[in-house]
Amino acid sequence: MNKLRLNWSYIAVTVAAACLPAVFSGFPYAILICCFIMLYIIAVSGLDIVFGYCGQISMGHAAFFAIGAYGSALLHGYFGIPIPLTMLLGSIAAAAVGALIAYPASKLVFHFLSLATLAFGEIVYQLISHSPGNITNNFVGYYTESVSLFGFQINTNQRFFYFALACTLIFLTAKQRLINSKVGRAFTAIRESRQAADGMGINVRKYKVMAFATSAFYTAFAGAMYAHLVKYISPDTFMQKQSVMFLTMLLFGGTASMFGPICGVAIVMVLNEILRSAERYQMLIYGGMLLMVIVLIPGGIYGTAEKFVKDHLKKRKGMKAGAESQ
Repeated sequence: MNKLRLNWSYIAVTVAAACLPAVFSGFPYAILICCFIMLYIIAVSGLDIVFGYCGQISMGHAAFFAIGAYGSALLHGYFGIPIPLTMLLGSIAAAAVGALIAYPASKLVFHFLSLATLAFGEIVYQLISHSPGNITNNFVGYYTESVSLFGFQINTNQRFFYFALACTLIFLTAKQRLINSKVGRAFTAIRESRQAADGMGINVRKYKVMAFATSAFYTAFAGAMYAHLVKYISPDTFMQKQSVMFLTMLLFGGTASMFGPICGVAIVMVLNEILRSAERYQMLIYGGMLLMVIVLIPGGIYGTAEKFVKDHLKKRKGMKAGAESQ
C-alpha cells in the first residue's frame, strides 16, 4: 500500500511539474529557476545516497559538481565530443574520483571524514582556479554551448526544463531502485551500525566506496547540466558555500527519502530568490537554517510532515479499533 501511494504521489508530482512552463509562460525567469531546482534535486539526491542512507558526512560535494561541469565543458570545447556524451564522461570521471577518495577515507568517521571531504573540495577548487596550462581559463571562466540531442538544440529555458525533468525522473527512479535493492539495504545497515554491518558479513569498505561513487556521479551530472544551462562556468560557483547549500537543502527537506530532497531544494531555492538582496549574508542564513533544522525539526520538513501524518493515522486507527471493541 505504501509503495502504491508513493507511486501515485510520484506521478502526481511529475504531472504538476510538467505543467509549470505553461503556468509560468509569461515569466521566463521563473522557468529558469525551475530548471535550477531540478538539477539541484539530482545533486542533492546524490548527496542523500551517501549521507542519508549510508551515514557518511560529506562537505565536499561542490568538487564533484565542478568535475562534472568542467569535465563536460572541456571535453566538448577541446575535443569536440557531443555534449550528451561529455556529460556522461564527466560524471563517470567524478564517480571514479569519488571511489578513489572514498577507498582510503572509508575508515574515517564523523568530523574526520567531514574534514577529509572539505580538503578534497578545496583541492579541486584550487585546481580549477589555477589550472595547468590555463586550460580552464582560471578566474576568467569558461564558455560552453547548449545541449544538442540528435541535432535538436536545447537552447531555451523551456526546452531545457523538459530535458531536466526527464533527467530528474531517470535519476530519482534509479535512486529508488538502488535503495530498495540489496545494495541499498547494505547502505542502511552501515548507517545504523558500522560494527553490526561488519559482523553480518557486509563488506563495509566496498559499500562505502559504492555510495560515494554513485553520489559523485549524480552530483557531477547535475554540474554538467548546470554548465550547459548557464553556458558559462567559473571557480566562484564551486566554492565551499556550494557544498553547504547542498547539505542545507538535504537537511531542510529531510534525509533518506524520495521527496525530502525535492522539498528541501524547492524551499531553499525560493528562499534564495526572496533573500537575493542579502547575498553577502548567504552563509549566515544557511547556518541559521541548519541550526533550525537540527534543533526544531531534525527530520526535515518532509520527514516531520510524514511522521505527523503517520502518527495521526495510527491514532485514528487506534480510536476506531477502541470504538468497535466497545
